[in-house]
Amino acid sequence: MSTRILLIAHAPLANALRECALHVFPDCAQAIIAIDVPPDEPPEETLANAKELMLQHAAQDTLILTDVLGATPANVAQRLVDDVQSHLIAGVNLPMLLRTVCYRHEDVHTLAKRALDGGAQGVLQVDVPKPTETN
Repeated sequence: MSTRILLIAHAPLANALRECALHVFPDCAQAIIAIDVPPDEPPEETLANAKELMLQHAAQDTLILTDVLGATPANVAQRLVDDVQSHLIAGVNLPMLLRTVCYRHEDVHTLAKRALDGGAQGVLQVDVPKPTETN
């Protein structure tokens, strides 16, 4: 059984990241769940929706990826995590998500480590060559 990936982020980031992952890995649709948090939705409503989604897949381990630590999506996500069958990582980016999709067959503890590695390795400064002058 593979680890489920739950994206919970400010709208429209969660679904946008999911769509990017599906573009690269079209077979992973069942593994990735996205919850976009609208700016006007009360946190209690977001939490209720997230709990409902978690209950639908209760037997499956879950890696929860969120965008900004301390913001509403992350605060809601923290209330879902038990650190046994689920882990939470903040600062989601596309390289992190793609890494988790590639290794979703691994246990949630190992997958969390891979997510952190993928996210960190995907952020780097790229030197752009300076244009050369032509006569």
